[in-house]
Amino acid sequence: MRFGVAIKLLLVMLLLTSIIFVVIGGMSWIMMGNLGNYATDSSLALGEQAIGESTNALEEDAESYLLRLATDQAEISDMVFERITSEMNVIYSEGKEVISGTGATPERWYFRDEKPSKPGEVGVVHLPEGVSIDSVRDEIENLSSFQSLFNPLFHADNRLTALYIASSSGPVLFFPWTPRIESSFDARIRGWYQEALSHEGIVWSDPYVDALGNGLTITCSKRLENPEQNLTWVIGADITIETINYRIITTQLGEDGYAFLINQKGDVISRPGLSAGSTRWDESYNTENFLESSNSDLRNITRDMIAGLSGVTRCRFMEGEKYIAYAPVKSVGWSIGLVVPVEDIIAPAQITGGVIRNASEETHAHITEQMVFLQHVLTVSFILLFFGVIAIAIFFSRFITGPLRILSEGVKKIGSGDLQTTVDITSGDEFEDLAGTFNRMTADLRNYVLELRRTTAEKERFTRELEIAQGIQQSFLPDTIPEIPGIELAVFSSPALEVGGDFYDFIPVGDDEWGLVIADVSGKGVPAALFMALSRTLIRVSTTWKSDPASAITEANSLICRDSKTSMFVTLFYLVIDSQKRELTYVNAGHNPPLMLTREKKNDITLLKAEGIALGIIDGIDLGSVTVRLKEGDLVALYTDGITEAMNGAGEEYGMDRFSEILLKCRDKKPDEMIEDIRASVKEFTGTTPQSDDITLILIKAGQGMGAT
Repeated sequence: MRFGVAIKLLLVMLLLTSIIFVVIGGMSWIMMGNLGNYATDSSLALGEQAIGESTNALEEDAESYLLRLATDQAEISDMVFERITSEMNVIYSEGKEVISGTGATPERWYFRDEKPSKPGEVGVVHLPEGVSIDSVRDEIENLSSFQSLFNPLFHADNRLTALYIASSSGPVLFFPWTPRIESSFDARIRGWYQEALSHEGIVWSDPYVDALGNGLTITCSKRLENPEQNLTWVIGADITIETINYRIITTQLGEDGYAFLINQKGDVISRPGLSAGSTRWDESYNTENFLESSNSDLRNITRDMIAGLSGVTRCRFMEGEKYIAYAPVKSVGWSIGLVVPVEDIIAPAQITGGVIRNASEETHAHITEQMVFLQHVLTVSFILLFFGVIAIAIFFSRFITGPLRILSEGVKKIGSGDLQTTVDITSGDEFEDLAGTFNRMTADLRNYVLELRRTTAEKERFTRELEIAQGIQQSFLPDTIPEIPGIELAVFSSPALEVGGDFYDFIPVGDDEWGLVIADVSGKGVPAALFMALSRTLIRVSTTWKSDPASAITEANSLICRDSKTSMFVTLFYLVIDSQKRELTYVNAGHNPPLMLTREKKNDITLLKAEGIALGIIDGIDLGSVTVRLKEGDLVALYTDGITEAMNGAGEEYGMDRFSEILLKCRDKKPDEMIEDIRASVKEFTGTTPQSDDITLILIKAGQGMGAT
C-alpha cells in the first residue's frame, strides 16, 4: 500500500509523540521527585552556610571597623589634648615675660566676695589661710597680668572649665571669676601642683574632685620658676571627665557600647558612669586601675594599651563577651578603648538565621505540595497533549510541507548574504502572513545593514579626529619637568574627556628664572583643547617678551581677546621662580589661589592671593604682581578646580578642607609621592563616580639651598 506524504508525516508524528511522552513523562516523574528532595536539602544547607558566613563576615568587618574607629577617636583626642598643651605653652611663654618684667601689665583683680560686672572676663584671687594680702600684694599684681591672656584662650576653647596660676607663696589666680572657692583651699597641697613641681615639662593629673564644684576633673599643669623672687608658679588648665566623655570620646557604639580612656599607669581617666560619688574636693579620689583587675584578658589588653599598641581583642568582660578596640593617644601617652558587646555585632546574623530557617521550612512544605500538584498536572497534560497532537497532525499535515519548503529556501538565501530575496506564499493562512513578515524582515535587515555601515564609518572618523586632537593637545604640554636648583617639582594632569581644557607649562624667562603656568579653559572636549592651544601659545610668547608677570599676562590677555572669536575664557595662575633670590613672583587671572605651607607654621595653610579676572573676557585688565620668599621646606600647591569640585555618588564635593588636610598630612614627603597620596585620596572619595572635570596639580617644594639665609 502506497502512503502519501501527509499520511507518513502523521504516522511519524504520532510515533515520535508516543515515544517522547513515555520517555519524558517517566523521566519527569522521577526527576521532579529528586529535584524536590534536592531543593529542600540544598535550601536548608545553604541557609546554615549563609548564617555561618554572615556571622564570620560581620565579626571580621566589626573588628576592622572598630580598629579604624578607635584610631580615629584617638587622633581626635590627640588634637584636643595637643591644643590644651599648646595653650599651656603659650601661658608659660607669657609667664617668662612677666618674670622678666617685659610682659607684666597688672589688671584689675577681685576676691571671691567682690563680684565684677563681667565675671566671665576677669579672674578671682584666692589666698589660703595664713597668707596676708600685704605680704603678697606685689606678686598678685604680677599674677593679675595673666588675665589678658587667660580671657581669649578660655573663650576660644570651650572644653576648658578653668585656667589658673598658683604661687609657692600661696596666692592663686583663677579664671574666670567664681565665688565657689572655700577658704580652706590651698593649691600648694593639691596633686596637680605637687606633680608639676616634680616634673620639668607638662603634666596631666589623675582624676580628682574639683574644688570649684565641677565634679571629676583632670588638670594639665606646668611649673614656672621665678628666680628673681625665689618663687615657683604653677599654671594649670582644667577639663572635666564629663567633658571628655561627652565632647571628646563621644563615639556612639550601639545601645551598650562605650569608650574609655586610661593613662600610662593603667588608671581609668574616663568612662561612662564615672563620678565622684560622695567624695568631697578635699578628700582623695580612688581611681580605678585595669592592671589590678581580676580579669586576665583585661590586664593583658591594658598592658598593650600602656605600651602604645593598637588592636582589637575579643574577651569576657563585664558579664559577657565583648570586643575591645584600642589605640594610643600619643600626645599624652594615654590610650583610648572602645567596648562593644559581641551579641550586638552578630545580632543581625542571628535574626537572619531565624528568618532563613523559617523560610527553608516553608520552602520544603511548598515544594512538596507543588510536586504532587505538578505530577497530577503532568499526567493529565500528557493525555490531552497526545490526543491534541493527533488532531493537529491530521489537520495540518496536508498544508505544512509546501510553505515550509519555500520559507526554508528563502532562509538559506538570506543566510548566504542575498538580502534581495523575497518569498511568495498565497496559502491564505498564517504561512502567508509569515511570508509577508519574512519579506519585511529582509527589507528591515537590508536597511539596518546600510545604516550600520554608515554609523560605523562616522564613528571611526570621529574617533580618528579625536585622537588627532588629543595628540595635538598633548604636544603642547611639556614633555619633561625642568631641573631648578633648590626646587623639587611634580606634575599630574588628567582630562575629564579624551581632550581637556586644563594645561600647564614651564617657561625659561631668564638666568636662574623659570615661569610656571597653570590654567583652566572654560568647557571641555575639542573646543576647549583648541582654545587651550591658542592661549598657551600667546601666553608663552608674552612671557618671553616681558619679564614682569603682570605685564606679560596683561599682554597675553590683549592677544587672546584680539585673536579669539569665541565666548570662551581661561583662568590662569602664572609665577616666576627665582632660584638665586629664593623668591616667587606671581599673578592671578581669576584662578584658584594656590596653597602655601611654610616650615615655620606646619599646621597652617596660606592662600597666595592676587586680584585679577580670567583672560579672554575683556581687554585692558589691570593685574598686579605679588612676591613671596621661599625657605627650605616650604611647599606651594597649584591646582585646578577639578580637584576640589570632584564629586562622590552622594553629590558631595571633595572640597578645600579635604584637600588642605591631605596636603598637611603628607607635606614631609617628596612632591611625586604627595601627588600619589592626593590622587588616592580623591579616588577614594569619588569611588566609581566618573571624573566630571579636568584635574591638574603642580607641587613646588623648596629643597636644600633654599631659604638658607
